Amino acid sequence: MLDLFSRRIVGWQTSHRIDRQLVCDTFNYAMARQGYPTGVMVHSDQGSQYCSRDFRALLLKNDCTQSMSRRGNCWDNAVTESFFHTLKGHVVHGSVFSTRKEVNAVLFDYIEIYYNRVRRHSANGWLSPEAFEQKYFKNLEGSIVHDTV
Repeated sequence: MLDLFSRRIVGWQTSHRIDRQLVCDTFNYAMARQGYPTGVMVHSDQGSQYCSRDFRALLLKNDCTQSMSRRGNCWDNAVTESFFHTLKGHVVHGSVFSTRKEVNAVLFDYIEIYYNRVRRHSANGWLSPEAFEQKYFKNLEGSIVHDTV
């Protein structure tokens, strides 16, 4: 799961297949990691896993709004599509993995160490997701202090 505000990957999992359990587990992981924010909009394509009763109930339980791309229109989900294109180019293409543990280790390094902390994004003023969030909250903190003085 990708936070559109900062481009940070807030939740990810691996599985043998893309199914409702994977989507629900990833959502739960992302929500726990972000401190269970309310009012979140969750955007996806129209895959059956995102239309499942279990996933929709999970969104409702967590006060989240569901948004879906138009059928067959990758442009509606361009930020996520771009992330997967980048991931495949940097990690997947040309790689051979022996175990799921190896895949998870490589993905962890790429997502948690490189992508979220180092990789710069034009949408963030050429800051990494982590640096962008830090700058935003520092500025927000400063504006609150100035407003109360």
